Amino acid sequence: MNRWNGSAYLLFSMVLVISACSLVGGRSQEVRDAAASIQGADLAEHVRNLSDDEMEGRGPGSHGEEMAIAYIADHFRKAGLLPAGDDGTFFQEVPLVGITASSNMTLTLRRGDASLPLKYGEDFIAVTRRVERRVGAVGDLLFVGYGTQAPEYNWNDYKGVDVQGMVLVMLVNDPPLEDETLFKGRAMTYYGRWTYKYEQARKMGADGVILIHEDEAAGYPWGTVENSWSGEQFHLRPSGKAKRELRMESWVTYDAAARIFEMAGLDLEEQKKAAVSRSFRPVPLGLRAHTTITNSFRNVDSKNVLGLLEGSDPVLKDEYVIYMAHWDHLGKNPALEGEDKIFNGAYDNATGTAGLFELADAFAGLPTSPKRSVLFLAVTAEEQGLLGSKHYAENPIFPLADTVAVINMDGLNVWGRTKDMVVVGLGNSDLDDDLRAITAEQDREIVPDSEPEKGFFYRSDQFSFAKKGVPSLYADPGINFIGRPEGWGMEQREKYTAENYHEPSDEYDPSWDLTGAAEDLQALFFLGFDVAQRDRVPVWSDGNEFKMIRDRSRPIA
Repeated sequence: MNRWNGSAYLLFSMVLVISACSLVGGRSQEVRDAAASIQGADLAEHVRNLSDDEMEGRGPGSHGEEMAIAYIADHFRKAGLLPAGDDGTFFQEVPLVGITASSNMTLTLRRGDASLPLKYGEDFIAVTRRVERRVGAVGDLLFVGYGTQAPEYNWNDYKGVDVQGMVLVMLVNDPPLEDETLFKGRAMTYYGRWTYKYEQARKMGADGVILIHEDEAAGYPWGTVENSWSGEQFHLRPSGKAKRELRMESWVTYDAAARIFEMAGLDLEEQKKAAVSRSFRPVPLGLRAHTTITNSFRNVDSKNVLGLLEGSDPVLKDEYVIYMAHWDHLGKNPALEGEDKIFNGAYDNATGTAGLFELADAFAGLPTSPKRSVLFLAVTAEEQGLLGSKHYAENPIFPLADTVAVINMDGLNVWGRTKDMVVVGLGNSDLDDDLRAITAEQDREIVPDSEPEKGFFYRSDQFSFAKKGVPSLYADPGINFIGRPEGWGMEQREKYTAENYHEPSDEYDPSWDLTGAAEDLQALFFLGFDVAQRDRVPVWSDGNEFKMIRDRSRPIA
């Protein structure tokens, strides 16, 4: 958009706002009544049920999954949605393999006769995606900075070095650069995600990765790494010619990493500073890593749950708006210390799943469906790397070229009404302009994510669709709470991350105030309804990394 002159851009913005406002002001009373039916009390009941101990933390492949997906399908059925899964059911099978690595492992670094053994859990966590009983990882350590190859930024941490068979040591997130034209400034790019770093190391031929964890740069404490990556890990089940996987994907604490660099005769802080430069070159550490990962594994047929509201227009009903939330959480871990061994996942993401129910009920209550069809998609295994949404995006029930928008919910507001609503990745598409007009009618505003460095857009399920080109929106709770002092909202978010994120303590709290969640859902209802009703379809903004993919799959006349 910055290629346009100022007056042209201003005129275009005014047209968008006027168009969106006309939609807002022109809604029928029936549509407004449907939105008003979304209430906090109904949300609370579903959150309480989905996060009850009886659901056993909704782990994929568990009895908790069976209970959770039956609960979701039953609600879709009662709402009058059509089954939209495999073979006329509400379910799409997602073939997973569950791999559990024994905690009785060590990671040992050696230099000549000297050795540095690291303790599992305390110093490091390691897993492998290889479906093998015993996987050994032995390789020379090479520090590759941030492990990034980004040609559009003229950035290459590998510099053509052959890393075949090596164990690569990397820093988390993107390089913290003062030049905000590189790597989106404070906002994390996909290059900063651990998923990218492992994928790139695999493509380069490495045998393993040691990722140096830092709480602030990662956006969560070491306990989150330990809880998320110990116990059973799920992956999409290999089929046909499986790709070569790393022998070891591991994390180490910053203190453990400092000891590794000290053993190599280097200072970690100095090496971090050197890595924040295009001229950085990989640094051999002169150490050799040794570990053996002993696995047990099982095949699991997990499930996405899909309910469809068929559109009313004979032509446009073959196009789709998707509302999505992930139903899964971390299950239970019998080896966990303390009495509470169930990860209930009340906020993450029983709230989002409950929001899916409320939206389904609101749409089903309309006297006439919108022109386009609306799909309500509850996906599995988000906590394992967006696996359920990835599987749908690669095996869509309805063509992605005919899917005009995805609206994702991952953690709703549980602290009361706000004057704002956060859009993660604000400016990605013109869905933001539509939502801006809707929240304005509520005397509210949309604001960008206040923690862009944590890369939330790449950490939730809409990313699976964005990578395929589908315009996607991920809204988060606002932070400017009505009747609360400035900064209170950020305090609640930070407290949740520090104390409850991926912890057994993420449980339903009767004192939660879900009125703000209901108001956010009403805005998302109007957004989805408008997109499903009008002729114009959402588009990515100029310069967005997903726009070219969409333009190829669905050219705009």
